[in-house]
Amino acid sequence: MKKGSDPFLRKEPDPFFEMKQELVIATRNPDKKKEIEKLLSGLSVKVLSLSDFPNIPEIKERGSTFEENAITKALTCARKTGKLSLADDSGLEVHYLGGKPGVRSARFAGNKVTYGDNNEKLLRLLKDMPPHKRRAEFICCIAMADKNGIIKVVKGACSGRIADGIRGDYGFGYDPLFIPRGYTGTFAELGERIKNRISHRSRALRKVKKTIAEYFQKYSL
Repeated sequence: MKKGSDPFLRKEPDPFFEMKQELVIATRNPDKKKEIEKLLSGLSVKVLSLSDFPNIPEIKERGSTFEENAITKALTCARKTGKLSLADDSGLEVHYLGGKPGVRSARFAGNKVTYGDNNEKLLRLLKDMPPHKRRAEFICCIAMADKNGIIKVVKGACSGRIADGIRGDYGFGYDPLFIPRGYTGTFAELGERIKNRISHRSRALRKVKKTIAEYFQKYSL
């Protein structure tokens, strides 16, 4: 052994200390998980979803607000997985429709429907409506929790209007219909780079991203 060398000093990388911390997103929607992963890029975090925990039953969304649903999902997910969990409850509110589809955005046309079904129903309800009656807002509420309880709740919003028809191929949900304020194209036409800069979800996640980093720094070994 070389003089002055330490036999307990590792020279090669130790995989244990290079493992990413795990964050569970309380959803089984692969499109939502993919988008959140991109928005959280830069954090040394492995993003899991409820699809990675098949034994956890579906978490019912019985709240009357996005905040209530987000909190319920985050707490349930954290307690059942034992991991830091993040729940996003989001949707579209159309002024002319009194805030609908709102918390029922994913089930606007009924249970087990497609994105296209929801979009077609919205277009029918707004048929022949002028631009000023097509004003809408995307809302996102994010709750962050661990097994001890809620850590943070934040909101993000993006104002705009509903297009006269389906436009564009990018994204999911109501992206082919929603034209954000200041733009002439829908989210589905504007694409990933612009959407991830101005969307309701990106604005909410920016508010919680630092908290996620601080949490893992505090509780890392």
